[in-house]
Amino acid sequence: MQELLLAVARGLVEDKDAVQVTVDPLREDGTTVYHLKVAETDMGRVIGKQGRIAKAIRVVVRAAAVRQGEKAVVEID
Repeated sequence: MQELLLAVARGLVEDKDAVQVTVDPLREDGTTVYHLKVAETDMGRVIGKQGRIAKAIRVVVRAAAVRQGEKAVVEID
C-alpha cells in the first residue's frame, strides 16, 4: 500500500525526493493510517482544487486496501 501511495504522490509533485509515507500502528477498529508528507511547495499539487486530488488519492488507496481485505485512511501532512 505504501508503494502505491508513493507512486501516485511522486507522479504529482516536482520534488520527488521529499515524498514520504509513514504508517501508524493498526487501530482498534482494524484501520491502518498512512501519513503522506510532501514538500511545502508541492502541497497544492497533492491537494488540488477544492481537495479533488486528495479525495481521489484517498479513494484509490481505500479501494486497493479493500481488495486486500484491509481498511486504510490517508492523511496528508
